Amino acid sequence: MDIQHVKLYVDQRPQDGVFRVHKNAFSDPEVFEMELKYIFERVWNFLGLESQIPGPHDFFTTYIGRTPVLVSRGAKSGIGAFVNACRHKGATVCRSEQGNARYHVCPYHGWAYDSSGRNVDVKDRRTGCYAPAFDAENHDLAPIARIASYRGMLFGSLSPDVPPLQEWLGDMKVMLDLTIDQSPHGVELVPGRAKYTFRSNWKLQLDNALDGYHLTSTHTSFMDLMARRRKGEGHQDAKGYDWATRDQIEGGMYAFANGHACTWADQSEPHKRVIWPAIEEIRARVGDLRAQWMLRLRQLGVFPNMQINDAAGVILRVIRPLAVDLTEMHSYCLAPVGERPELRSHRLRQYEDFFNPGGMATPDDTVTYADCQRGFAAQGYTWVEGYSRGMAKMHEGPNDRARELGIQPVASVQGNWYMFNEVGLHAPYREWARLMEAGLSGRKAFE
Repeated sequence: MDIQHVKLYVDQRPQDGVFRVHKNAFSDPEVFEMELKYIFERVWNFLGLESQIPGPHDFFTTYIGRTPVLVSRGAKSGIGAFVNACRHKGATVCRSEQGNARYHVCPYHGWAYDSSGRNVDVKDRRTGCYAPAFDAENHDLAPIARIASYRGMLFGSLSPDVPPLQEWLGDMKVMLDLTIDQSPHGVELVPGRAKYTFRSNWKLQLDNALDGYHLTSTHTSFMDLMARRRKGEGHQDAKGYDWATRDQIEGGMYAFANGHACTWADQSEPHKRVIWPAIEEIRARVGDLRAQWMLRLRQLGVFPNMQINDAAGVILRVIRPLAVDLTEMHSYCLAPVGERPELRSHRLRQYEDFFNPGGMATPDDTVTYADCQRGFAAQGYTWVEGYSRGMAKMHEGPNDRARELGIQPVASVQGNWYMFNEVGLHAPYREWARLMEAGLSGRKAFE
């Protein structure tokens, strides 16, 4: 594939009201390999939270694209991130997802590393007849090129050429802060997580997280359940929202640089938000404006692998692409540190109700993703056209709501929240095309 083909995969002509994506972007194995090389391996990726490793020798494992990563807090060296592969034969050093260990011993030949990634033992070294050159080599775990934290959120990059993390996040930081500042002590992961796969391209999850348009057609069972709950029927620990007024609810979209995007909507029933019982304390601490924004529904996409949905509860999703038609998802419940027990219990019920893989929404979505993937193999059409809804209302730069928050998005939309969702996807696909083009032309991702 040459560079011209990649340019054509995202047909963006806003002056003509056109934005669409070639279906081969979702189904071509060659494109997928380039995505790993030119996107995931050349930008910042979300790794996890500092609160997952609060003490010395705590660790968790994750991936950046196809690269296994061990994130560990050393005894004195702070947090480090390393390629989770033994320097001897490349075997995975740490097979556990999370824990505490002073030493990580490779299960293949027994080479050992401490919690700061230092090689502390080569098994049977004295009897190994190694040449002097071997002793002169560094056998420590290979550190990844960059690791940085934004308010306890850890990001890593395999490329040393990424811009500073806060610069790369840009005004998406303001939107992240609206979730982080719901407690004076920040956020934490509620213990436990869900891991599941779906048989489709990773970008379908990228699309879905900012898409409210599918709600009433894909999640009809959930819509029916919400209606029954509003009548006082059924399980009452999870709240029933009035989605019948969706076309009357004000909302908007902000597209940011580097592929990040956010959609938001007012809540017609803010008293059903989990944070509502604490809203006066929050208001006293952060002010009326930010408290009002915290009550709004917000869906955040931090390109390429992190998504936060702050609605009924707060769900954090992390995308791991496995193949052109196979994706692994990690799903967590995110919560304010120090939250009252009754609010934490309610938050968990909300999370399990809709977002959990065994809940009302995720199975609907993943089955539909697989349907889409089958459609991408069909002949007779070329373009995926689900990126046009709201284009007539979109304009460059900030709108009044953005200005009140002090942010400068690349583009904004404001109106009823049901009509604008698709234009929120322009930012990640523009960045997708930019990074692919830069990679194929031999240029750095950030210059």
